Amino acid sequence: MARAVWRGCVYGCAMNLRRFVSLVVVLTVLGAGGYTAYRTRERWVPHVFPAGPAAKADGHGGHGERKGGADAHAGHDHAGHDHGARDDRVKLSPQAQRNLALDVDQLTPQEYWRTMMVPGIVVDRPGESDRGVTTKVAGVVTAITARPGDTVKAGQPLFSLQLASEFLQGAQADLSKTAKEIEFALAERDRVANLVKQGTTSEAELIKQQNAVSRLNTQLETGRRQLQVFGLTQAQVDEVQKGKIVTEVTVAVPGRSPQPAPAAGAIAEPLYEVQELKVSLGEQVQAGQTLCLLANHQRLFVEGQAFKSEADALAAAAENRTPIRAEFSDEAPGAWAAQGPLTVHHLSNQVDPAARTFAFYLPLDNQSRTFERDGRTYYVWRYRPGQRVRLRLPVEKLVTLAPNGRTELLPFVLPAGAVVREGAEAYLFVQNGDMFIRKPVRVLYEDRREVVVASDGSVSEADFVVRNQAAALNRALKAAAAGAGADPHAGHSHD
Repeated sequence: MARAVWRGCVYGCAMNLRRFVSLVVVLTVLGAGGYTAYRTRERWVPHVFPAGPAAKADGHGGHGERKGGADAHAGHDHAGHDHGARDDRVKLSPQAQRNLALDVDQLTPQEYWRTMMVPGIVVDRPGESDRGVTTKVAGVVTAITARPGDTVKAGQPLFSLQLASEFLQGAQADLSKTAKEIEFALAERDRVANLVKQGTTSEAELIKQQNAVSRLNTQLETGRRQLQVFGLTQAQVDEVQKGKIVTEVTVAVPGRSPQPAPAAGAIAEPLYEVQELKVSLGEQVQAGQTLCLLANHQRLFVEGQAFKSEADALAAAAENRTPIRAEFSDEAPGAWAAQGPLTVHHLSNQVDPAARTFAFYLPLDNQSRTFERDGRTYYVWRYRPGQRVRLRLPVEKLVTLAPNGRTELLPFVLPAGAVVREGAEAYLFVQNGDMFIRKPVRVLYEDRREVVVASDGSVSEADFVVRNQAAALNRALKAAAAGAGADPHAGHSHD
């Protein structure tokens, strides 16, 4: 009996222990499963409970559910939908980039001087640009071979004159007579030389004849030069010496005095434009009378007008040959090659009492183009007297100091369209693929053409910066940010 009771107790205890162990195992498995589910809730909750708290955490809590408990965003691709878009960048399609004609390039630091704008005007170079053509003898104009607007070169005929000078006629007759006398003197000298050889005449007579020949040669050379001074050519003087009287002379374009070597691209030989005729066909002219006016526009001056307070800066620029940029506002962009910097030649010593300004002058080498018509070459000059100019006089070098406070860092110079402003902030855009990132920068100087950005680490030489259309990119960025903030699913079809 006692043995049966003991066996029953043992069996009951074993059954209770088995239940306890099973309960512990179940609780352990459930605890491990719950802990694993909690740690991986971001992966499985959106799929098991799409309209539950996970959806709200993802930013879709405001959307309703379809009838029947279906997912309101069933079929909606959440993988490619950025609900955390940043407001400092905008993505543009290739078509949009081409529509804006974006100019993208890497930054390059360069030296830049803040400039002072001074007005100027293109003027003739005194003693070189304009000259008159005069006649050396009196006569009647029988031909005019150049007209106003024609381009002529040194030595090219301009007028033909029929001589009406008695003095010149007499000079020709004297030269011809002297030439004949030389022939007779040479013959006489040769005859005396033969007599000297025969011993019938003394050598003193031969010396006398030789002196007579030398005197006549000197007289002949003087007469030739006198005729050349009056405008006769070498060939015409030779004809006069042979006894032929010249009745007509040609007035040609005068040559130019020797000048320094021309700049690259400039025309070496003198070129003139007939500016004005002073005589007409058949008119009688006197010696020294002006026949026409010629203009030489190859070398001009830019005359600037500055105030007396700017004299020191201009004097320093002239002494140091500081490059000065010239802007010709009445030229179409790209019509001519870029004009290089100019330097100050000299400053005027007088101040205009009315305007209270003084003039300073910069040499300007002209540029030209040619075209052919009727067998003649015509020149079209780039610069003309009276043309307005804006001069940019350097006054301050712009740099940024490195963190050590001693090293000068050169700035970045960009077109004015590369920077957009919002209040006190200034931004430019850096391209990264189809993404354009807006970056704040520090502007050292800007005008209507250029903007100078400090090299302070906000942008670097490795960045590809958009050099234009910054305002358009900023509007696109704002539009994208406004659309993302209103409704993340605006424009999506939930049907």
